[in-house]
Amino acid sequence: MEADPRDPSVVRGMDVEVAALLARGIGREPRFVQVAFTSIDGSVERGDFSIGLSGVEDTPARRATHSLTVPYFEFREVLTVRGADRTRFRALADLQGRRVGTLAGTIAYDLLVQGAPVAGYQVVSYDDDVHPYSDLAAGRLDAVVLDHIIAQRALRHVPGLAIQPDALARGRYVGVLARHDTALRDRFDGILRQAMRDGALEAILRRWNVWDDEQPRLFASVLGAPAPSPSVAPPAANTAPAGALARTVAYLPGLFRASLVTLLLSCLAMALAVAFGIVLASGRIYGGPVVRLLFGAYVEVVRGTPVLLQLFVLYYGLSAVVRLPAFVAALLGLGLNYAAYESEIYRGALLAVSRAQLEAARTLGLSEWLILRLVRGPQAFRLALAPMTNDFVALLKDSSLVSVITVVELTKATAIFATNVGSWLLPGLLCAAIYLAMSLPLSRLARTLERRWSAAS
Repeated sequence: MEADPRDPSVVRGMDVEVAALLARGIGREPRFVQVAFTSIDGSVERGDFSIGLSGVEDTPARRATHSLTVPYFEFREVLTVRGADRTRFRALADLQGRRVGTLAGTIAYDLLVQGAPVAGYQVVSYDDDVHPYSDLAAGRLDAVVLDHIIAQRALRHVPGLAIQPDALARGRYVGVLARHDTALRDRFDGILRQAMRDGALEAILRRWNVWDDEQPRLFASVLGAPAPSPSVAPPAANTAPAGALARTVAYLPGLFRASLVTLLLSCLAMALAVAFGIVLASGRIYGGPVVRLLFGAYVEVVRGTPVLLQLFVLYYGLSAVVRLPAFVAALLGLGLNYAAYESEIYRGALLAVSRAQLEAARTLGLSEWLILRLVRGPQAFRLALAPMTNDFVALLKDSSLVSVITVVELTKATAIFATNVGSWLLPGLLCAAIYLAMSLPLSRLARTLERRWSAAS
């Protein structure tokens, strides 16, 4: 699906027309509801809309937890590379040590994750199907694996790319409904089968230039059997463990690796925020008029704009000037953002130190540097400790935002886990437990230090 260039408020695409076909069949007007791709399954179970249609793939996990229509389109997973690398990267086995992008919560993602230990490439997960191809053209990725119709659409908008001809896997698009909504699912199945018989569905696929030799075989298999076999639609690479416990155990190593990324990123970003925050606070107190003006402007601009926007500007907006690695962009984005907040904490703490103590220190002949180091700084640090701890816990949670620039941290890994198992309950509880395990010791340490320093004073 995409916005109509003549009217961006209008959504168009193959799935939009299939949705309109289904709506007409039950006497309703179609209404488009925008949600993230990985949230489609959860939203349909909540009742946010009746059916999800946006390249939703037929997988065993999805079929076990939701009601799925008969498949209406068969796709191929294909490898897209830069044109200059067409002869060098013909298959996944050629990508050892390289970065391969895909869309989270898809057959392509599972395929890449399962093949990575053998082929030795790095899987980079995205929340949309546009940025993987722009990053490929910009040199941030070496290849992208996604459905062939997504790849073909990307080639029309992003020059210099090439699709390798061999299919890595095959899958089928379906509509997803709430698990209990089997009656509506059966009505939609009847409408889709009729559209296959009378040519209405073929006309839609031809209109969007996606009709090929695979579709007649798909139509024949759907019309010749009462229901599709789950083992036919998804490739073998997507077969998931049967039980919820087995699936959870399989994802635990990935969650723990992602939690280490979250912890490392948060610690480094907080260190940057503290260091730069001290510089900003000191400059606003001890600096000249120009320094105070510039540092004050920085604080107000950073605090007045969303950190998500700052991450996008650092990673995508500056790519024409400097191509920052995703982790570096995430570190700078969080660190520089939180430095503005830290600077206000430190500035307030420094100003809270009694003026009488400062005057007494000057009377004793101490320089401003010695006063800061021996008198003002230690007292200000004790005052700033509690809000600093709060900021670090907040930064730990805000690190979830860096998934938009392809860093797979704890929340992103949990979202992929939840999408693939078809439920947010257990993945969400595990994610919350890991976050608590990381944040509670820090809070406890801060309270211990506060008590110790309060007793000392």
